[in-house]
Amino acid sequence: MIETTRAVELGEEYRYRVTEVLVRGFAEDFEYFSKDPKVLADAFEHMILLDRFHVALVDGEPAAVAVVTEGAQECFAPDRRQLQRVLGRMHGAITDRIIRSQFMGADDGAREGLAEIGFVTTAPLHQGKGVATALMRDILELPYDEFVLRDIKNTNVAALGLYAKLGFIETRRRPVRFAKRAGFSTYVSMGLSRT
Repeated sequence: MIETTRAVELGEEYRYRVTEVLVRGFAEDFEYFSKDPKVLADAFEHMILLDRFHVALVDGEPAAVAVVTEGAQECFAPDRRQLQRVLGRMHGAITDRIIRSQFMGADDGAREGLAEIGFVTTAPLHQGKGVATALMRDILELPYDEFVLRDIKNTNVAALGLYAKLGFIETRRRPVRFAKRAGFSTYVSMGLSRT
């Protein structure tokens, strides 16, 4: 059975498990920080803002996560010292700077009433079983006028298909610098309006 809730409702005892789902789902994107999922979870656990994370549980365990922010809200609050404790002095400082520049900061189009959904991922064991669909359907019940998903890799066919099935339409494509090295050529943004 799939249940959905906000991570803050689960409490601090779920923080690490929620972080594990996040870092495993974005392991490729986070591999500069570490290729070891345990190290990533240890480094990132402190910085996730539980009130921004939505979680799908299967048998009581986090199986998928997504972040919902509005306006200038952030989903991370990194502490450079904590990152340095786990990743080392220099690497932790660089990681802090990258997180702040690449994963934080509101989009130019951010505003009240517009929910940005990000970091949607499902634990490998639960992929293809409707867990992300249940989580996204729950999020789409939130009282927002409009929802956006930004910077989805064009190679992430499963995610793009799910979002289209839920009614999202493509709003923008942005080319990727160094596409050959990145392994994909564009970021896709999608939106869903209730007005």
